[in-house]
Amino acid sequence: MRKFRAGLAAVLVAAGLGLVAPGPASASPYCGIMWGSLAKADADMSAAQVTNVRTGQQPCYDRLVIDLAGKVAGYSVRYVPVVVQDGSGFEIPMLGDADLQVVVTAPSYNHNGQPTYTPAAKAELSNVAGYQTFRQVVFAGSFEGYTSIGLGVRARLPFRVFTLDGPDGGSRLVVDVAHRW
Repeated sequence: MRKFRAGLAAVLVAAGLGLVAPGPASASPYCGIMWGSLAKADADMSAAQVTNVRTGQQPCYDRLVIDLAGKVAGYSVRYVPVVVQDGSGFEIPMLGDADLQVVVTAPSYNHNGQPTYTPAAKAELSNVAGYQTFRQVVFAGSFEGYTSIGLGVRARLPFRVFTLDGPDGGSRLVVDVAHRW
């Protein structure tokens, strides 16, 4: 019993002196993702028009793609307390515990006012049932050269935004939201 007490006392003293310490925390990023959850934006204006909105699943993230006829030049993507409708400012209730407002500086109508993108169901642009991160994708409107999409997600998770060239002189705005931190 004396040896046990002496050994226990030695361990406690060593721990108190910092000689015995847990190893360093080595949390590796999920799937190599090093994104954050702060707003991402490009303030340029675009002469393109929105033509489609679609989603997809990847092993480490869910993806939102906005197709444009022309070169996408500007966007703003950020977590918001509530998604608001363009023009009116009405709040749009969203599924999920966090909301991303995706704004692209491109209308969903042409120079003659004719629609270039008319969603069949504004409250569900894409069926995201079974997605790990996405809970709902809504059309928040197109007003004065801006088009807004609401993206309801499971939680406030890291995301990235980038553009890709598309076919026939078009382009795509891509928003990837990680499945977890």
